[in-house]
Amino acid sequence: MTVDTIDFPQILTEIRQEIQPFFGQGKQADYIPALANVPGDKFGMAVRTAAGQEFVVGDAEEDFSIQSISKLFTLMQVLGLGDEDIWSRVGREPSGTAFNSLVQLEYEQGIPRNPFINAGAIVVTDILAGRSADASRRIVDYYRMLSGNEENRPDEEVAISEKECGYRNAALANLMCSFGNINTPIPDLLDVYFRQCALTTSCLDLARAAMPLVCGGYSPIADEQVMRGRDAKRINALLLTCGLYDAVGSFAYTVGLPAKSGVGGGIIAVLPKEFSVAVWSPELDRYGNSLVGGKALELFTTKTDLSIF
Repeated sequence: MTVDTIDFPQILTEIRQEIQPFFGQGKQADYIPALANVPGDKFGMAVRTAAGQEFVVGDAEEDFSIQSISKLFTLMQVLGLGDEDIWSRVGREPSGTAFNSLVQLEYEQGIPRNPFINAGAIVVTDILAGRSADASRRIVDYYRMLSGNEENRPDEEVAISEKECGYRNAALANLMCSFGNINTPIPDLLDVYFRQCALTTSCLDLARAAMPLVCGGYSPIADEQVMRGRDAKRINALLLTCGLYDAVGSFAYTVGLPAKSGVGGGIIAVLPKEFSVAVWSPELDRYGNSLVGGKALELFTTKTDLSIF
C-alpha cells in the first residue's frame, strides 16, 4: 500500500472497534493527582499526511496533558536554534532503566543517557532557560506555532499537581547540579519544566506539530523551516531508540515507527516523508506508555503495512 491509496477513515474506524477489549487493562498516572481522574475510556487518533490530508476518530480533538511528549518539542526547539552543545551535556543512547532513574544518573556522573528521559529533558529545558528570561512562554509559543492552535496552554492544575509531587524530578535536577550540569536556579528550572509538561494538546494538534519530523525540518503549519533536515533525521533516530523508555525495543518490534509517549496517555509517531499519527488513551502499561494507544498503533501499521521496516 501507499499513503495515497489507503482508506484512512475506514482503518481508523476498524481500529477504534478492535481496541475495545484492551480498556481496563492499564491504569491512569495516579502519582500525578490531576491525571488520576481522567476517564480511562477516552480514545482518540489523528493522522496527517505529508500532502496535508487529515483524518480523525474518537476523541482526537479533545485536549489532554502532553506530559513527556513535550520533551520532543523542546529538543526540536534547541536544535532549531543551532545549539549542538547539547550533546556534551546529554547522551544519545537508550537508557534501559526507568524514565526517572537516579541510579544510572549517579553512575554516569550527571550526564543523562538521552534527552527523552526526565533528567535529559531537564537539561534541555535548562538550555532554553539559559537563553531566555521567559523560557516557559517561549516553549508554549513554539508549540503553538507548530500546532497552529493558540489555545494550547499549560493546565495550571496539572502544573501545580506536578510541582507538589515532583520530588524525584527535584532530586534529578539537584544531582545533575552537583556534577555541574545544571545552570539555572533549580526552583526556577523545575517551574519551567513542570509547566511544559502540563501543556494541553489534542491528537490533531500533535499530528500537526510533528510534521517537521515528516517533512525534513519544514513545518507546513507554520510555513517555515524550523530545523535542519539532518536534525529532523537525527531526532527520528532518537525517537526510535529512546522514545518509549525501556519499552522502546518492544514498541519498535510491534509498531515500527519513531515515537514519543507521555504519561498523559498520548503517543506521537511519524513515518518520514509520509505521515504523522497521534493517539491518546489515558490508561498506561507498566512502562508508563498508553496501553490502548500502543495497541492502536500496532494495528495501524499492520493494517496500512507502513512502517520504517
